[in-house]
Amino acid sequence: MLEKVNSPADLKALSVADLQVLADDIRAVLIKKVNETGGHMGPNLGFLEATIALHTVFDSPRDKIVFDVSHQCYTHKILTGRKEYFLDPAKYEDISGFTNPHESEHDFFQVGHTSTGASLAYGLAKARDLKGEKYNVIAVVGDGSLTGGEALEALDNAAVLDSNMIVVVNDNGMSIAENHGGLYGNLKTLRDTDGKAQNNFFKTLGFDYVFVKDGNDLPALLAAFKSVKDSMRPVIVHLVTEKGHGLKQAVENKESFHWIMPHTLDAAQPAEMPANYTSDTVDYLLEKVKTDDKLIAVTAGTPGATGFSPDFRAKMGKHYLDVGICEPHAVAAISGMAKNGAHPVWCVLSSFIQRTYDQLSQDLALNSNPATILVFWGGISSMDATHMGSFDIPLISNIPNLVYLAPTTKAEYLKMLDWSIEQNEHPVVIRVPFASYEAGEPDTTDYSVLNKYQTVEAGDTVALIGAGDFFGLARQVKALLKKDGIDATLINPKFLTGLDAELLENLKKNHRLVATLENGVLDGGFGEKIARFYGTDAMKTLCFGANKEFTDRVPMDELMKRFHLTPEQIAADIKAAL
Repeated sequence: MLEKVNSPADLKALSVADLQVLADDIRAVLIKKVNETGGHMGPNLGFLEATIALHTVFDSPRDKIVFDVSHQCYTHKILTGRKEYFLDPAKYEDISGFTNPHESEHDFFQVGHTSTGASLAYGLAKARDLKGEKYNVIAVVGDGSLTGGEALEALDNAAVLDSNMIVVVNDNGMSIAENHGGLYGNLKTLRDTDGKAQNNFFKTLGFDYVFVKDGNDLPALLAAFKSVKDSMRPVIVHLVTEKGHGLKQAVENKESFHWIMPHTLDAAQPAEMPANYTSDTVDYLLEKVKTDDKLIAVTAGTPGATGFSPDFRAKMGKHYLDVGICEPHAVAAISGMAKNGAHPVWCVLSSFIQRTYDQLSQDLALNSNPATILVFWGGISSMDATHMGSFDIPLISNIPNLVYLAPTTKAEYLKMLDWSIEQNEHPVVIRVPFASYEAGEPDTTDYSVLNKYQTVEAGDTVALIGAGDFFGLARQVKALLKKDGIDATLINPKFLTGLDAELLENLKKNHRLVATLENGVLDGGFGEKIARFYGTDAMKTLCFGANKEFTDRVPMDELMKRFHLTPEQIAADIKAAL
């Protein structure tokens, strides 16, 4: 049946039986493709039938479908002219895992962060009304996304839009892991009463409300969407779906099959993971909580990404907290915890801490509350544009009172973590190394003395300051320079938020050039602080890092060459500058 469908228009002539065959075809294609490349398995399988029904009833792209976070957009892509990317293994990697307007007129936004869909759809609807146009605007929002403040703000506005806006709530009882928050008690009540409970969150806001008990049943979905098409009032269509529907392993392991690694279905036994900072973090927290009853490990809806497995969560008990997918609230909450004597440690991905700037500044740093934040996945990567991790250094390091640390080894990382939890003067952020892993020698640094850099190897002429997991890159550059008779000084700054003025001043005595290396964008970053320090001096400075641009699934080798970050390029640039 899939051979007959090349656009949403082709669905209109199909019978319900044909649509069910199409669903079976697409499910088989998705399972094969996602198992081959990795990706979001559970969300896409759970929303497969609903996507077919949406495109059968509505008229995309005139009717505009906006997928919140777009973890569930694969079927949408197959139905909107991109099926060859799912059928042809040679083209598997040529398509984004998220909606992307550069790919199709049926996609309206590049999105990958959650809780944004209703706001974006509301904006489309408001502009439509201003222009006097008539068409449907549909936001597809997962129940997990409803924890986000932006989603709740959007629903609050949309409920009084007084025109067409359809919000499809895809309720599978899950976020990435289990849901957390008071709203989910009401969703359960609605599920248990087939949507008939008097206490209805959506109706309280002012929405009309349609309930679909089986959100994987095509006839029920078609009927529900037909009933709300061209509605002139904001309406919620509440679907109860099954995450991972149609794949036994995904249904039985909903959390682990939210997103899978390539060949997950093929592996007889999971591969043994080498030593890494994620497991080091988990081991440290489990040991630390034995002697610190004020410790609490916090996540904002992404526990698995930072190693907070179900086993870890169970062992931590009341010392573990998932606040839901609401990073701004997480920052303010840990600030409040620290103010009242607790020792919160919030683990978050670099891409997602971008959502918290105001809270980092106002709620945390302005109040100087001693909370700890661990930033994972920070650095240049080949990820989608929506999940870049190269902007956190400029974001965090320019906020007063925050201490941003960049360890280069496990020993440094654990020493920094221990100091951060025990001290009570500063909010501390630690950038967990992403591109390297090294055990390292015991760390005797006194981190209470802020902004003191470590000279690891003394030399002359050139000083290499390698921050965090680019310290290893600096070491490689030193080796290349030494072949040309330049014995460079090698410096581990450890602090990203301040300058070691004494050390930098002393470098003027026998150095002509200082080169900084950081795993992130240069604009507003660490290196520019060093360059500004030497601004009126004869000292030359070279800053090595990433260009300020959105990169989308570009191979790492290509990025490193583009940004002049191979050891050979850096050494050549230094020699040319000398």
